[in-house]
Amino acid sequence: MESQSSSSSQTTWFTYFVAFLRKCIFMVLSRGPIPSHIAFIMDGNRRFSKKNKLMEGAGHRVGFSALMSMLRYCYEFRVKYVTIFAFSIDNFNRRPEEVQSVMDLMLEKIEGLTKQESLVNQYGVKVRFVGNLQLLSRPVRLAAERAMVATADNSKAVLTICVAYTSTDEILHSVQESCEEKKEELSALEATGSGPYGLLGPNSNDKEHKECFINSKDIEKHMYVTPDPDIIVRTSGETRLSNFLLWQSSSTLLYSPLVLWPEIQFWHLVWAVIDFQRNYLYLMGKLKQQ
Repeated sequence: MESQSSSSSQTTWFTYFVAFLRKCIFMVLSRGPIPSHIAFIMDGNRRFSKKNKLMEGAGHRVGFSALMSMLRYCYEFRVKYVTIFAFSIDNFNRRPEEVQSVMDLMLEKIEGLTKQESLVNQYGVKVRFVGNLQLLSRPVRLAAERAMVATADNSKAVLTICVAYTSTDEILHSVQESCEEKKEELSALEATGSGPYGLLGPNSNDKEHKECFINSKDIEKHMYVTPDPDIIVRTSGETRLSNFLLWQSSSTLLYSPLVLWPEIQFWHLVWAVIDFQRNYLYLMGKLKQQ
């Protein structure tokens, strides 16, 4: 009994020491520019299972634990926005058993987000689920809606979970929403006699009719994910975005550690931030050119 108490005390002391060490490192890094938005492509869960001869689906569970650790590090570092690519629309083409296993895990973990002692409540995080949510099973979709309602008043940070998502689908949705909004605006103007707005030819340069067309700002207003990420972290050493945040990533640093997602560690986040700080002036220059 005494041995167990001593072991527990040592574990608690070590946990506090590691947390203090992280705080010291963050204080040093905070002397430079701090990313306000970090996005993660969690690549390598299935390969981790095969590599370690685990049961199918076990890699995703270990990957979830890695995600919780990475979120904690981000919030300790006062990163305001974190976005994760949880499930692509293309992933629905995988074997039904695998898709169902991921959905079951997702349902279990979403329900855990609303608990009082959860990480999101500890750090005051608002949770957003974005994507074509109608593609999700009803239990998962309802759990996501409950989590969004339960965390709606949290304001210290934002966690955006992209599920049933691809960037092309997001862009298409934004264009459709922008067109509908513009159509309503023009109809309202015509109803008040401020029109009429006729059809314009392809070579028209009439500045008075520019407001008839949608522009990039209209589209950005309806994007699922804002603001643009400062860093996208993709594990497994891959440098492809795989249809993730294509619109938002033109001035974003891509950091690609060789480890699989369940193997990601605190130091990988530190190196991502250092890389961002080293390239900060270049990235800001690209942003100003847009």
